[in-house]
Amino acid sequence: MLLRMEFKWVWFLKIAAMSVLLVLEATPTYACLEHERIALLQLKPFFNHYNKLTDWDEVKGSDCCEWVGIECNATTRRLIGLSLDYTRYWDKGWYLNASLFLPFVDLKSLYLSGNAIEDETHLRLLNLEELDLSWNLFRNNTFSFLKGLSSLKSLKMEANDLQGSLDSKGLNYLTKLKYLDLRDNRIESISDRDETHLRLLNLEELDLSFNLFRNNTFFFPNGLSSLKSLTMAGNKLKGSLDIKGLENLTNLKELDLSRNGIKSLQYYKDDATKRQQMLHLEELRLDGNLLNNSVFASLNGFPNLKSLSIRDNQLKGSLDIKDLDAFSSLRELYMGGNELKDFVIHKGCCDLKKLEVLDLSGNAFEGMLPNYLGNLTSLRELDVSHNQFSGNLTPLANLTSLRFLSLSRNHFQISFVPLVNLQNLEFLYADENKMAMEPSFHSSLPKFQLRLISVPKCITSQQLRFQLLSFLYYQYDLRYVDLSRNDFSGALPIWLLQNNTKLEYLMLRGNAFSDLSLPSAPNLNVSLVDISDNKLQGQIPSHICSTFPHLRGLFLSKNAIEGDIPPCLSDIKDLSFLDLSNNNLSGSVPKELILKDSLRILRLSNNNLSGNVIPAVFNANGWSTIYLDGNNFSGDMTNVDVSAFDFSASPMEIDLSNNKLYGKLPRWIGNLSFLQSLALSNNHFVGSIPMEFCNLNELQYLDLSQNNLSGYIPSCLNPPHIEHVHLHGNRLSGPLPLVFYNSSSLVTLDLSGNNLSGSIPEWIHRFSF
Repeated sequence: MLLRMEFKWVWFLKIAAMSVLLVLEATPTYACLEHERIALLQLKPFFNHYNKLTDWDEVKGSDCCEWVGIECNATTRRLIGLSLDYTRYWDKGWYLNASLFLPFVDLKSLYLSGNAIEDETHLRLLNLEELDLSWNLFRNNTFSFLKGLSSLKSLKMEANDLQGSLDSKGLNYLTKLKYLDLRDNRIESISDRDETHLRLLNLEELDLSFNLFRNNTFFFPNGLSSLKSLTMAGNKLKGSLDIKGLENLTNLKELDLSRNGIKSLQYYKDDATKRQQMLHLEELRLDGNLLNNSVFASLNGFPNLKSLSIRDNQLKGSLDIKDLDAFSSLRELYMGGNELKDFVIHKGCCDLKKLEVLDLSGNAFEGMLPNYLGNLTSLRELDVSHNQFSGNLTPLANLTSLRFLSLSRNHFQISFVPLVNLQNLEFLYADENKMAMEPSFHSSLPKFQLRLISVPKCITSQQLRFQLLSFLYYQYDLRYVDLSRNDFSGALPIWLLQNNTKLEYLMLRGNAFSDLSLPSAPNLNVSLVDISDNKLQGQIPSHICSTFPHLRGLFLSKNAIEGDIPPCLSDIKDLSFLDLSNNNLSGSVPKELILKDSLRILRLSNNNLSGNVIPAVFNANGWSTIYLDGNNFSGDMTNVDVSAFDFSASPMEIDLSNNKLYGKLPRWIGNLSFLQSLALSNNHFVGSIPMEFCNLNELQYLDLSQNNLSGYIPSCLNPPHIEHVHLHGNRLSGPLPLVFYNSSSLVTLDLSGNNLSGSIPEWIHRFSF
């Protein structure tokens, strides 16, 4: 019996061991392949000039699939995506050794934009489907380096140095290509050298915008039979454009000819067969040309046109609705930015029943909205902003499909009563109009639930203010609310936050709210709150951080807020913009707030804050703007430890003026190579201007006035983009021979109240006074 039991245990242990072994063998590895990890480390020195690849770890076993810029197949853990955009200094061009990518045999996406790569790069990646070489220095118009990319479907070569005639031969290797982006080069034409025809039979999208195509080179060879979208915006097409150059694009559906100098269009007037080839065109963009009202007649050969955009042209005077008779299939019509004044409407003509989008913004329309608009019952979007319309909104009462409505910057008497039945309305812009009384409003509650309402600078009386707030009380789906500059007063409408739990942006600046009360319940979606330029009093509520835990921007400037800055602000994970300037805040600034990694813009100007905040400021990273002027901050900046500061991401603007800082001007400021504005005026700085300030080549504004500086102004101080220089009220001495002589953008130069000597230098006579 004992022997039998021992045998069973042995058998059980063997089976268990085998099961464990099978489980271990069946469990896939979740780390990247070692030889691919090593290959990535060999790439790192070429693409780590900005230290973006710091997590590419050389320790054996490190999972490269988790590294920045890396995408792996979830099953095989092989590399399938590699993003190295803008990882190399743009100091000079270089030839990329493409063999470094050969170990990545399953690579499908490769992004190398912005790295100053030159020609002579030959890629042999048979499985690559997407390649981005934008913003490099390729000049080779033959595209011979593409020969080994037989699987490529998308190629981006925006903003390289391709010029002249583009040889199509090299592109013919890309037989599977569907998307080709060649914009922002200097290409003049596409040629067929050696009688080799372009054979991109699968190409569907081609972007040639912002090149140098002219009317006499407006030709596309055979071999683009699948092309559906062509973008030619921003070229040199001028005058009367004959579009017969498109005759080979027999399946073209979208054509963009925007931002050229086209005055009119011509096409196959006498050739019905060729004209038939263009009938399938569905979307045509002609924005930013020189077209006049006759353009509608020249487009009547496109009966299937669904979207027509002719914004920013020379349409003037009266728009005859009869001109639109040929566009019965039109869904979208954009005519903003012209000089149209009114409509000519003929009884029974052109009702455009299918029109879904109409843009009339930025014209010169006057008077009442035409009743004709009420017939466009399929409209989903209507923009009549930036005109001279007046009167009421009655013609819009039947547009029940309307989802987007912009009435901004007109002279309307805004009343919500005509809109109450627009059950699909979600976006309403009515900036800078006037509100009208709505005596029957409470008996006609709106059937819509807005996602966005923007009505700044609209209110004219206390009764109307109450009416607008009453209307909003029935909205529960708002994401964006802008009620700025309407002179609302009293307590903040916290019910907006309580009723609309999806609210993201709340803009209440420029009113007269006085009570800074907030709801206690958290609102998890609020990203930006702007209550600046009101009459808020008291302290910032201590629960503001729990109320808005995901806040990115908080603007409370120009109020009468007192007390300390809540320390909890440093705990809001994504806080990036904080403006508490022009209040009565006191005490010190929480060090944790200054050191907060996410904070990019900090404005604490003109309060009563104190303490030595400078060491913390320059131990933080990522600043773009820091304004601490007009406080009582003190300390010596000379010996501040800046070893942890990332000078490559230095602040663009620094204002520490009107404080109690002392000592010498720190030399390390000269390392802030991207600094554009530096203000240190009205402090107690002594000594000379450091020579290191000559390294501030991006500087546009410099104010060192009202200190106790002495010595010569460094003659090398010549920032090429400087506009304003204030050095008055110091003890600077010596001549002014070459300082700022090369600054052609200089607007203000104040050197008064110093001890400068010698004659006025000749270069000053270049400026007009």
